[in-house]
Amino acid sequence: MALEQDDGIRVLVVDDHAVVRRGLLAFLDSEPDLEVVGDAEGGTQALDLLARLDSEGRRPDVVVMDLQMEPQDGIESTRQIRARYDDVEVLALSSFAEEERVHAALEAGASGYLLKDADADAVAAGVRAAHHGELQLDPTVARRLMSSLRAGPRDDLMAELTSRELEVLRLVGAGKANKEIAAELGISERTARTHVSNILGKLSLSSRTQAALWAVREGLVDVGAG
Repeated sequence: MALEQDDGIRVLVVDDHAVVRRGLLAFLDSEPDLEVVGDAEGGTQALDLLARLDSEGRRPDVVVMDLQMEPQDGIESTRQIRARYDDVEVLALSSFAEEERVHAALEAGASGYLLKDADADAVAAGVRAAHHGELQLDPTVARRLMSSLRAGPRDDLMAELTSRELEVLRLVGAGKANKEIAAELGISERTARTHVSNILGKLSLSSRTQAALWAVREGLVDVGAG
């Protein structure tokens, strides 16, 4: 029996290597809850395809994005997709685990970061996690990023946060946007934004992504290991 459209996760695959792209297409389309609605070999083509799919009422829920592409790389493509379609999640795929590249992808709006040597099941799990608003990181990537956040006594920093700020931080770690945090906690979006700013200040962090990783490291939220 075919799945209802609302039950399936629509996926767009972007990769400039045809063999990799075909492999991802074949596997993801074989998963009963995933539907590949298109593929593109570059960021510009992906944006054109997204516009067409959107006009047809088939906007993808998740884009699986290769980061190493030319002339427009996956980080810039992710930034543009998130700017135009803020409900479309992006799962970054890369051969590299450098901290700067990972931070750049997450800051651009990616909901997860997996290495290309991950098995196919991990990629499918990453797609599902992104669709559900969860931060999905390759274990190697997660370890490197979390170790970079070890700046100061953990207990002292945790004690700086109010119970409400801890609630907000937990939701940030789960990948929730300010609007979603506001709805879940029964507060205004402006108040949620203020809480996030206060959290960053108290923890001496510079970005929402760092706050999410800090929350994971402190056990406030689980990250799927893939």
